[in-house]
Amino acid sequence: MKLKDKVAIITGGGRGIGKAISLAFANEGAAVVVAARNLSRLEEVAKEIETKGGKAKAIQTDISDRGQVKRMVAQTIDEYGQIDVLVNNAAAMTTTNADVVDMNLDDWDNALAVSLSGTMLCAREVLKTMIPRRSGNIINISSVAGISGVPKESPYSTTKWGIIGFTEALAIEVGKIGIRVNCISPGATLTEEFKEWVERSAMDAGISYEEMVSKIADNNALKRIAEPSEIAACIVFLASDDSSAMTGHNLIVSCGFHLIHPNMIH
Repeated sequence: MKLKDKVAIITGGGRGIGKAISLAFANEGAAVVVAARNLSRLEEVAKEIETKGGKAKAIQTDISDRGQVKRMVAQTIDEYGQIDVLVNNAAAMTTTNADVVDMNLDDWDNALAVSLSGTMLCAREVLKTMIPRRSGNIINISSVAGISGVPKESPYSTTKWGIIGFTEALAIEVGKIGIRVNCISPGATLTEEFKEWVERSAMDAGISYEEMVSKIADNNALKRIAEPSEIAACIVFLASDDSSAMTGHNLIVSCGFHLIHPNMIH
């Protein structure tokens, strides 16, 4: 197992890609702390892991609140004695899409507080336990929206661009003591939330769900959409010794979306 005896915190671990990461880490032998605002979802994930013989703990956490982040880290140390991996997966989505001139400023403030400041707060607090051990691994989740700006979604794009820059800066800061910091940028991924969005979009466009999925898949070189488990597998790779010489890297996992859209940096 690639992560045997490791302890990992997965933020946003109760659903979607975060849930897939949590299950994949547990399957590779890690003790997993799942953290998010929705406690019932976290408990379901933790129970699923434990039913399969793994170790898991659910900690309700709003990562935009520095006090709650401190508590999350302290409870993880109390439970498992160490933290080897942090996956900064939690993110805030905007309630409505709009041009900047018409933007809901609450969306902007919430996106920065959760997705960007929350990523920093979690890394900052976890590093206080990693630095004395001179060992650790932080993986931040960006997006293809962090490589090419998405109109009407500037809060989301801004935070995802920021996460890539934060990854590079932090990797340089802590590399000298053996701590690695990497980033992953997924494209469209077949989570339940994505499927719900596809259903709404298909209805608005007057086409079937299958037609909408096909239109989205056509944006990708592989002509399909990634499964959450495929994103999780790449994060396991970054968390494991298989990627031991990698730091400050942004791994694009988009089924080739960035190839079909050459305006994107790659």
